[in-house]
Amino acid sequence: MHIHNFIKNGQNIPIISERKQRLMDEQTRKLLEECTIGCQMASDSLRQIREYIKDSGLAELVDSYTDRHEKMRQEADARLTESGCSPKEPGTASSAFAWFTTEMKLTFNDDNTQIAKLLIDGCSMGIKTLGARRNTLDRADKKASELAEKIIRTEEDFMKDLQKYL
Repeated sequence: MHIHNFIKNGQNIPIISERKQRLMDEQTRKLLEECTIGCQMASDSLRQIREYIKDSGLAELVDSYTDRHEKMRQEADARLTESGCSPKEPGTASSAFAWFTTEMKLTFNDDNTQIAKLLIDGCSMGIKTLGARRNTLDRADKKASELAEKIIRTEEDFMKDLQKYL
């Protein structure tokens, strides 16, 4: 990082070099990409699990959180697109592994308790992954950081709402 001083009307004003600006933009882009990927994986998993749900209350809850994740993904995608970047998709290997794990766990036991446990595990993973990226990418812009925090709060709220199904 290079900081240059500029004197204006007798005041010493620090100017951040362009190198620093690119770093900030890169951090913002990376955080938004992580938001997109996380929300897409969550939406995909929720849709996959939805077909196993028999309880109408749990089904409504999952539908509601699927919509929330889709809206947050769209918000991240729009920010990326506006800046000329393409939204990222989850990796094929991680998506396939998540799908396979879910199928295996629900094939043998698809009651509400098992579904709630699986969803809570997914929320926990999302919180850990996005929380770590948010902390690492601490120079991302305020809107990107706020979106990451909103996603984390959504995961926390979903975990609380799922507790009654344990």
